[in-house]
Amino acid sequence: MKVINEQQAAELIEDGWTIVPGGFGSCGHPDGLTRAISERFKREGRPRELGLLFTSASGDLDKRGVDVLAQSGLVAKAIGGFWGLVPRLGNMARLGEIEAHNWPQGVISQLFRAIAAKKPGVISNVGLNTFVDPDYEGACLNSRGAGTLVQKIIINGEWTLFYPALKVDCALLRGTSCDPSGNISIEREVSNSDVLAQAMAVKNSGGIVIVQVESLVGLHDIEPQHVIVPGLLVDYVTVSRPHEHPQTYGVASNSAFTRPGVLTPSERPISCAERIIAKRALQEIRRENARIINLGIGIPVVVAQVAEELGCAESMNFTVESGVIGGRPATGLSFGASYRPVSIIEQAALFDFYEGGGIDVACLGFAEMDSFGNVNVSQFGRKLQGAGGFINISQSARCIVFCGTFTAAGLVVSVSEGEVHIVREGRVNKFVRQVSQLTFNGGYSQLLGQRVIFVTERAVFALKNGVVYLEEIAPGISIEQDIIPFIEGGFVVSGNCRPMSEHIFVL
Repeated sequence: MKVINEQQAAELIEDGWTIVPGGFGSCGHPDGLTRAISERFKREGRPRELGLLFTSASGDLDKRGVDVLAQSGLVAKAIGGFWGLVPRLGNMARLGEIEAHNWPQGVISQLFRAIAAKKPGVISNVGLNTFVDPDYEGACLNSRGAGTLVQKIIINGEWTLFYPALKVDCALLRGTSCDPSGNISIEREVSNSDVLAQAMAVKNSGGIVIVQVESLVGLHDIEPQHVIVPGLLVDYVTVSRPHEHPQTYGVASNSAFTRPGVLTPSERPISCAERIIAKRALQEIRRENARIINLGIGIPVVVAQVAEELGCAESMNFTVESGVIGGRPATGLSFGASYRPVSIIEQAALFDFYEGGGIDVACLGFAEMDSFGNVNVSQFGRKLQGAGGFINISQSARCIVFCGTFTAAGLVVSVSEGEVHIVREGRVNKFVRQVSQLTFNGGYSQLLGQRVIFVTERAVFALKNGVVYLEEIAPGISIEQDIIPFIEGGFVVSGNCRPMSEHIFVL
């Protein structure tokens, strides 16, 4: 292992390499390393035509993270799970300026281990009957390149998907401390971010591993069980500038992200609509006697905050696919971290558990849904969000509670005297005739035997017998005025639905 500066690290990157940029969402990205590569490209025009392989591309929707590499000529190809925090890279993919593929996040996480072990790839049912399936879009985000890389194969008479292993040339990772032998610890990092598997994958591909750390420590200062990446896998280390090593892009430092006993106040005020949705989702969690719950990004994360406020969180294990178990998942630009977690494991290991049926209830968001129960969260309008771990989770959970506002973009609601009032309707309808991308297949879900409901601030819908039915309506809401004008297609709506529980509207 050799300690170098960021500029020297950037000089090591060669044209055409496939890079693994570390981090998860808004957490754990080595900003100093990607900044130096960006600066070198602006200065020298090199390196060129890089490939990227990431699970959840780190970013802050602005100037930090993987998006600093989103420059014409610098990146030629990207395969990733979640794209929502890197709008410039996503725009390049959407416009066909780079070859781009959107694979399920958990599959990519597991793929690093496959690459490390010199396996041909990952065989998984995850992605069947969605846009990832070669019978649909094959996970291609544009027509650039030779087409889908995902193969549909038959094993034991059943269709499944094969995601091929790739050669990776360089890993840009992040840790907390490094000793003189190159051993890396991550005691201040909010998630594991698959750093060990990524380092192994690159090392066994003949590439180089570069790790950005906060500090250099003495020999034997890191206890063996705290070494996450052993020095034999590390080629180079850089020491970060203080402002380029925040725990998350939302919070520079908070000990509650890594310690179970630290008390923390609520992150932010919860809107009226969010509180209604979260309280109704908690009803479903109790109904299912759920102990293990996954919370997706956005409104679903609010469920944990409301559970704490209501004093019912202790019986529930909230998890986030970054590998964090327990505590209260953080929101916004800290998603991927949790306050007072009880355990932080490898992302791939948690996806293994998810996919094996470990989730009792998954609370997930939705951007669009249709009357067949199909859901789109991955690409809509000019927004490339990417599937992230949504497909892995939604095809594995026993019960799925989709949580979202009835309309989007500007919706404002209030509650008075136990009734919901639409102060301002959203500009975007989410209940559409046909989803623009198939991230969740309602028909396939029913074959899997899953229970699926859709919770909004004014109504609850359920998927039954291949059709979505209106089942509950909030007090003060008119079906004729507040429901029917904002839905398209064959949703089953009748006046016989039952009222949502009154206690939900005691805010």
